[in-house]
Amino acid sequence: MNEERQAEERRTATFALPDLGEGLTDAEIVSWLVTAGDCISVDQPVAEVETAKATVELPSPYGGTVTELHGAVGEVVAVGAPLITVDTRTAAGPSGTTNSSTGSTTQTTVPNTRDGSDPAGGNGAADKDAGSGAVLVGYGTGQGTRPSRRRVHGAGGPAESTATGGPPTTSTTPPASSVTRVISPLVRRLARENGIDVTALRGSGAGGLIMRGDVEASLGASAAPEPADAPGTRRIPLRGAHRVMAERLSRSRREIPEATVWVDADATGMLELRRELNEAAPDRPVGVLGLVARFALMGLARFPELNAHFDPARQEIVRHDAVHLGFAAQTPRGLVVPVVRDAHTLTTRELSARLGERAGAARAGELAPADLDGGTFTVNNYGVFGVDGSAAIINHPEVAILGMGRILRRPWVIGDDVVPRAVTELTLTFDHRVCDGGVAGGFLRWVADCVERPQLLLGDL
Repeated sequence: MNEERQAEERRTATFALPDLGEGLTDAEIVSWLVTAGDCISVDQPVAEVETAKATVELPSPYGGTVTELHGAVGEVVAVGAPLITVDTRTAAGPSGTTNSSTGSTTQTTVPNTRDGSDPAGGNGAADKDAGSGAVLVGYGTGQGTRPSRRRVHGAGGPAESTATGGPPTTSTTPPASSVTRVISPLVRRLARENGIDVTALRGSGAGGLIMRGDVEASLGASAAPEPADAPGTRRIPLRGAHRVMAERLSRSRREIPEATVWVDADATGMLELRRELNEAAPDRPVGVLGLVARFALMGLARFPELNAHFDPARQEIVRHDAVHLGFAAQTPRGLVVPVVRDAHTLTTRELSARLGERAGAARAGELAPADLDGGTFTVNNYGVFGVDGSAAIINHPEVAILGMGRILRRPWVIGDDVVPRAVTELTLTFDHRVCDGGVAGGFLRWVADCVERPQLLLGDL
């Protein structure tokens, strides 16, 4: 039984989605160019796939009869996952004719890069019974020239020339061990553009296959050493909270397609409300950030799209019922974002007190790691630095951050009159994957209306 199974595996070959380069990890099947039962030749396009960069046709490195298509149109296939399975006993010749596996079979000889059939997780390298090493149309295989055609020994006797009436000849195809094992055309191009001799590389892939990482490692090894720092310069390593924040903000800029909207608001009404609240209970004061945070919480109830995070692995938006409110705090150890959990359940005075407590603990370095993690939305009062506006960076993995600039007395039009008012600029930076400008603009306008007329909150309390 084992011998029969092994024989069956040698008669079939599976072509997996190859590494298409540029950091791409998957592709969507746009259309199938063949169906099960079709007889295909080596390098015949079998599928059209779309990546984040382009739409390309994938040629099969195997010739024979298609026995299975692994995936439906519209399905996303990971690099290394199977695309098609081919029975290589019956292969289409160069002219499209079919040669029986019981007689002589015309095939293209290419390096064998792995033993047996190509398993899922391979990159489509041909095995010893079939196929070329081509991955995309227009790119060669082997060492730059196409291997010669030869007639494989069959029941009829010795090999013959493919030319009519020609005498028996000996194949000039180089042995598999002497052919550079490079399958991906993008790996070839990367090596060519950087002057890397692929024949001198040791492949890390299955069967010695040369991968993109092998070429990049060679580039790194051959790179010139970094010049020494000029006199009078020094390097300061990132540590602790500063390093964590640097990593988080860098990831945010890499992964999040952010956009920013802003609006000027007359903060006179908010400042008047704060004065009255603090006069009524001076032992339980309310700060400006506390009021803006309260307005933001009410806005999130109206626009829950912004209290979420984006799951790139599953391409899903994950919304949160609870609001764990983060706020930017500058400390001697760097910028940190303490989190007030379940902020939506607190009163305005409780919220303002909690913000003050967290800010004091942050400056004293007394916050636990859990106090800096798990936020779902962030507010930032960068006006304390004396600036009017800022296109803030979203605190990954959140999807939005609300900011407020300094409050200055400026000319403001009320009716037909121009009067001095306390004016501030509000900004909202948001992840464009989770919402469009309508939601972002609606949220920011709601917060601005509350800043200008805080009595509007009574309608939602």
